[in-house]
Amino acid sequence: MTRYLDWLGRRITFLIQEMGQVMIFFMQTIRWVFRRPVYMRNLFKQMEAVGVNSIPVVLITATFTGMVLALQSYTGFKRFNAESLVGSVVALSMTRELGPVLTGLMVAGRVGASMAAELGTMRVTEQIDALTTLATNPIKYLVVPRFLAGLIMMPLLCILADMVGIVGGYFVGVKVLHANPNVYIRRTIDYLELNDIYSGILKAAVFGCIIAIIGCYKGFYTEGGAEGVGKATTGAVVIACMMILIADYFLTAILF
Repeated sequence: MTRYLDWLGRRITFLIQEMGQVMIFFMQTIRWVFRRPVYMRNLFKQMEAVGVNSIPVVLITATFTGMVLALQSYTGFKRFNAESLVGSVVALSMTRELGPVLTGLMVAGRVGASMAAELGTMRVTEQIDALTTLATNPIKYLVVPRFLAGLIMMPLLCILADMVGIVGGYFVGVKVLHANPNVYIRRTIDYLELNDIYSGILKAAVFGCIIAIIGCYKGFYTEGGAEGVGKATTGAVVIACMMILIADYFLTAILF
């Protein structure tokens, strides 16, 4: 019993310390965002890595999510003669929840792992220490561009996912299930509000910050050589995905 309590206490202590270090890392990043110099080349490079290179996986995920959602909604609503509401369900689900959340999870798996691996490799090969020796702040040079790229590009990817998902749902609802296209579009417009779109974009921005901070933190403090880089990469993806789902609940409770 004593051994179990000792193990539990050590795990809780480690978790609290980890949360405190992440918050300190986040505050340092925010502080350096508003300081010069501005490494625009690094920023654009990271915006390409986070946004442009993530477009294919986001398009595929959003398209088939909207199509499946339309198919399942039509099958269920047909029992109650409410097939006309399929468009509304697809639009609200994509803009409020599925668009930002699935985009966040896909980007966390692709970009979060990449950030952790890159910075982790730089840490174990002492490149980050070399930056400090050259009087270059590593957080300003390495972390801030990734943080801003996540903050800027995730809302844009979310908008793209929303549009593609709604179009995919329209294709299944109208072309496959032969729903009335005029009713489908009118119901979508009637029930979809700007607040639904804005809330999803806000969620995406928060998720982008989470992905960048967790990925950079795990890579920045990597230890143990190549094995440590692998652990940091895995930890970055798992923690980022969990934090996205947790943050989604609290953001939904606040926004709605």
